[in-house]
Amino acid sequence: MTVPATPALDADLARLWLRGLGSRRDTAHRRLFVFPHAGAGAGAYRLAEHVPDTVEVCTVQLPGREDRFGEEALTSTDAVVAALAPLIAGRTELPYAFFGHSMGALVAFEVARGLRDRGAALPGRLFLSAMRAPGVPDREPLHHLPDDALLARLAADELAGLDPELQELLLPLMRADLTLCETYAPRAAAPLPCPFTVLHGTGDDTVGEADLAGWREHTAAGCDTHRFPGGHLYVRDAQPQLARTITRTAPAWG
Repeated sequence: MTVPATPALDADLARLWLRGLGSRRDTAHRRLFVFPHAGAGAGAYRLAEHVPDTVEVCTVQLPGREDRFGEEALTSTDAVVAALAPLIAGRTELPYAFFGHSMGALVAFEVARGLRDRGAALPGRLFLSAMRAPGVPDREPLHHLPDDALLARLAADELAGLDPELQELLLPLMRADLTLCETYAPRAAAPLPCPFTVLHGTGDDTVGEADLAGWREHTAAGCDTHRFPGGHLYVRDAQPQLARTITRTAPAWG
């Protein structure tokens, strides 16, 4: 039996996917949607602690992580957009922006295109961090590796410092997220009418200047670049500085 949609069910679903939604109901003038990197959940981002209370931060919680660990992780941007675009389209009463890091940058970009397809209000700016531009091939795909080889690669980087049992537990999630990134193929579409800010760590050896430059082709509203000290996961240590960079542009969101 199909359960009919109701405002209460829609609100519950939105809170499941968009953590922080409604947290600044009385003070927010703008909203920032945050899209985490591969393997990460909403708990990895603390941007709400570093922005004024006039900005409500809503961090995407995809299936397969943190309190959604028991759910199957999604392996394509199409599946993520199908779930997220309707939820965000119903929360655009405030001017808003997107921030996505690594995998999250691809997801943010495709959700913005999905919102355009739906005729919804678009983000005032996309902040796209540490991810090669759409259409730039991955340098060294990993998602197809056997478990032991993939775990060895991840244990030296994304999963470094974690207990070996936890690394094994997280391996299916990491494989799903890598599959999403490495099999992503953007469809042909007109550039978005939203300005972009491309962000990256100066010591990131996984994404180079040439990989980032292609983002300019996907916006008709201008693209600037901002660099932070650190490697691919510079966001772990730079959230206060990142929040300042994002909120400096807030008046231009609308």
